Amino acid sequence: MKICLILYDQLSASISSLKEIDKQTDQLLFIETQDQFLDVPHHLKKIAFILSSMRHFADELRSENYQVTYVKMDDSNNSQNFDTELRNALNILKPTDLIITEPGNYQTKQNFSALKAELSVNFKLLEDSRFLASKMDFVDWAKGKKQLRMEYFYRIMRKKYQILIDSQGKPVGGEWNYDTQNREAPEKGMKSPARISHKKDDITNQVIELVKNRFPNNFGTLENFYFSVTRKQALIEAHHFITELLPLFGKYQDAMVAGEAYLYHSLLSSYLNIGLILPLELCRMAEDSYKSGKVALNSAEGFIRQILGWREYIRGIYWQFMPGYKTMNYLNAKEKLPNLYWGSKTNMACVSEAVAHTKEHAYSHHIQRLMVTGNFALIAGINPEEVCDWYLAVYADAHEWVELPNTLGMALFGDGGIVASKAYASSGKYIQRMSNFCDKCYYDPNKLIGENACPFNSLYWNFIARNEQKFRSNQRMTFVYSTWDKFSKEKQQQIYDQAKFLVERMNENKI
Repeated sequence: MKICLILYDQLSASISSLKEIDKQTDQLLFIETQDQFLDVPHHLKKIAFILSSMRHFADELRSENYQVTYVKMDDSNNSQNFDTELRNALNILKPTDLIITEPGNYQTKQNFSALKAELSVNFKLLEDSRFLASKMDFVDWAKGKKQLRMEYFYRIMRKKYQILIDSQGKPVGGEWNYDTQNREAPEKGMKSPARISHKKDDITNQVIELVKNRFPNNFGTLENFYFSVTRKQALIEAHHFITELLPLFGKYQDAMVAGEAYLYHSLLSSYLNIGLILPLELCRMAEDSYKSGKVALNSAEGFIRQILGWREYIRGIYWQFMPGYKTMNYLNAKEKLPNLYWGSKTNMACVSEAVAHTKEHAYSHHIQRLMVTGNFALIAGINPEEVCDWYLAVYADAHEWVELPNTLGMALFGDGGIVASKAYASSGKYIQRMSNFCDKCYYDPNKLIGENACPFNSLYWNFIARNEQKFRSNQRMTFVYSTWDKFSKEKQQQIYDQAKFLVERMNENKI
């Protein structure tokens, strides 16, 4: 008898390990334990979403006549240790083979490698075929390159899968990337369109109670739980996004609006990252919508680039540079993560908004993650390990392979430029331009120095000065340093003093 162990982010009927299983003779194994969620204080909704999706997927497989053994977290004899529960299941079932689709997390894979040596079964670890570029594909592409820029990887992926490619092998529309058309500021009064919400069934209600009892001190709320927890539900959301939201997604994907966590964003990454929907099917949906004239090219291409380009590229970076990647701190950032990231009061309206969205929804769209919470952490010099742990904890779509390079590389420049060609730092002017957060903020985005001057302004220029040796030679930052050089010595000193004062206030949770 063979056992197929299905991990919580492998909830797809297409996973490679399932193809090895005989419904008549073999077993599927699911294991829930508390220790799987103790690495960081994961958002309550994230844990509930994962557990409910696992239980629903197991039920779907039972209905297809698979034999399923399921270890629930609330079983009375559960040790709450994953390795122990796996050993117990193997002792009871006595299989000849244990088959696993490769974990997405580096440390989990290392743990399985260690277990392999001690288990008295044939151990088979299979590649995760749900991704569109294998790890070896990425290794081959990266070989000999001085810079690993996503744009060039993305072009190869477009050609490989013939997505938005014309009959001459060229990109549809003549350009590979329409990002310059995807940066419009929000219109006054902009609201998120109505979103799909799914009624909670008994399984989800039971899981919510379980999470409430088992993780009483974790971040977030369990109120208004509307996640899809089955493939059928996730596909409903996907089709709704493609037909109702994608037409304006490209135009407003960088916009931010107070009280609006979603705007035109898809909310599909959580489902992609645990397997309820698959990347290629989403890309095809977007492409078909463009071909049928329902969606402009800039919206379709922008969405496809996030999946076919960025998501696959980020996974490649993770496996290419782990385990050392996790401890990189190129800018030597050392400040502690302030309590405002966990919802403590702050007078910065933009940060308060982004954290409030995160606390309520286990979600905040990518520009808020990059240019608000990420940007503040970058220019304030907050320790990247603490920032990465926060991002991993609070977002429902966050798994280390996707979170770490996005946060450490893109938001914090902690990898020294492996992911980003420059540090994505900005003053309050960017937030003022791309949002309405500043309208009712205590701080003034037009002031650099003074009691109510926007903290982003002096922290930004202090960041530029502090890291001059590392950034001045970067061609993309030539204009920034030419501006800094025009400041008088007196103004530069005022910036230093203002930034120092703000960091002290931040550490006292008074900013």
